[in-house]
Amino acid sequence: MKLFSTLLIALGLAMTSAATDSRAEPDPENVLIMELDDGTVTIEMLPDLAPKHVERIRELTREGFYDGIVFHRVLDGFMAQTGDPTGTGRGGSGKNISAEFTAEPFVRGVVGMARAQSPDSADSQFFIVFGDAQFLNKNYTVWGKVIDGMDAVDRIKKAPPGRSSGAVDDPDKIVRMRVQADIKE
Repeated sequence: MKLFSTLLIALGLAMTSAATDSRAEPDPENVLIMELDDGTVTIEMLPDLAPKHVERIRELTREGFYDGIVFHRVLDGFMAQTGDPTGTGRGGSGKNISAEFTAEPFVRGVVGMARAQSPDSADSQFFIVFGDAQFLNKNYTVWGKVIDGMDAVDRIKKAPPGRSSGAVDDPDKIVRMRVQADIKE
C-alpha cells in the first residue's frame, strides 16, 4: 500500500510539473516588442494560426516599417488600429495577404489583421482588441495576442466620444517595434 501511495504522489508531482511547463516561454522569433510612449507591449505571434500573416508582420517589423506609425483608428471599448504609413487608414505596404481565418476568438488582447471588403486584402494594418469582439470571429485573421503590457494598450489615445470612424486627433504612435530574437542585450 505504501508503494502504491508513493507512486501516486510521484505521478501527481510529474503531472503538476508537466502542467506548469505547458506554458513555456514563446519562441523569441515569434515575439514582438512594441514600444509606446506609455509603456512596452509584448505580442506573441501565432504562426500556427496565420503563418503568412506572421511572416509578413515579422518582415515589416525587421524593415522598421512600424517605427513611428500612428494608431489612426481607436475606438474605446473596441480596438486600437495601426500600421498605415499615411495615418489615414487607407495606406499600407503594398503587398496583400490572403485570409487565414480561424475559430480563434477575438477577446481582450488579441491582435488581428485589418482589411478592406475583400477577405484577401490585408496588408500591414493591424488592431488590438480592448475587450470581447467575437463578432469579428472567422471574418478577420488572428495572428497574435498581447502577453504583457495590455495596460499600455489601454492608455492609447482614443477617438473623441461620438466619432464613429474612430479617427484620432493627434494620435499616439508606435515608437519602435522589434522582433525579440533581434534584440541584443
